[in-house]
Amino acid sequence: MEKEMSPMKRLFKPLVILSAAAAVFGLAGISLAQEAAKAASGLSARYEELTSPDFIQAVAKSGGTCIIPVGILEKHGPHLPLGTDLLDCRELSLRAAAKEYTIVFPQYYFGQIFEAKHQPGTIAYSTHLMLDLLQETCDELSRNGIKKIILVNGHGGNEQFLQYFCQVQLAVKKGYAVYLYDPSDDTYVADALKKMRKTVLDGHAGEEETSSMLAHRPDLVHMDRADDESGEDEKRLAGLKHAYTGIWWYASQPNHYRGYGAAGNKEMGETMLNLESGVLAEMIRSVKADTKTLELQKMFFESSDKPLETKQKK
Repeated sequence: MEKEMSPMKRLFKPLVILSAAAAVFGLAGISLAQEAAKAASGLSARYEELTSPDFIQAVAKSGGTCIIPVGILEKHGPHLPLGTDLLDCRELSLRAAAKEYTIVFPQYYFGQIFEAKHQPGTIAYSTHLMLDLLQETCDELSRNGIKKIILVNGHGGNEQFLQYFCQVQLAVKKGYAVYLYDPSDDTYVADALKKMRKTVLDGHAGEEETSSMLAHRPDLVHMDRADDESGEDEKRLAGLKHAYTGIWWYASQPNHYRGYGAAGNKEMGETMLNLESGVLAEMIRSVKADTKTLELQKMFFESSDKPLETKQKK
């Protein structure tokens, strides 16, 4: 599920530039960004590729940071793979890690996708399981020395879920912090993409998402099928005013497809990946340097234990 977002926000569906060799690495399941990161640091950025002794070095080198790339398994029009969000999100994370080293957790698909349960291939976990699994994953990362956990969202339907997850971190005292990647609007990015854009309607498996997949996993894109189904907005709740209801996405996009995938192109995808990975790398650097978040959390938890003793500032 996707909401209408600004270009930078929409790039949560992760979107630098690949050479002809990218197709070879992509077919083999190897990222050029990962190869660059490994060569530069001597350590893989991929959590699962690290040996146990190397993991200790990686925690130190990363400043105790780790990205969890959060995607989903759902239909992406008639032409993109079910794991599009997983593939895009982790690729973005690995490209950013090549610019600013951090550990990148394996593809994580335990998110919110109830609105697509009517489509083949969708895996929708229960609400409590989603929250508990992500919480325990963060707890385990912390137990292993990761004190700054970065969530990079690749699925529009996860947006409110992950914001809520960040907020509930204040419910119980913790010795680690969770940060949600939340890029601000950037007029430069918006202008760059506007010049390349061929369509107006977009949001799910449309021009942008198809372009990003063409840039790094073209072997999984079936462009000949992109027009097999409609990606038009059916506006079946157009008469409902000033109200939100959970069926809103199904009311608009029953095919779970919004936009025109046939307009996708590799050049646009490469541009998106290059711009967004730079922004994410900047966020990683700022998280590494941040000391205030954990300091303020500690102060908050101590005050929460004795609220009647909280001193009010004048």
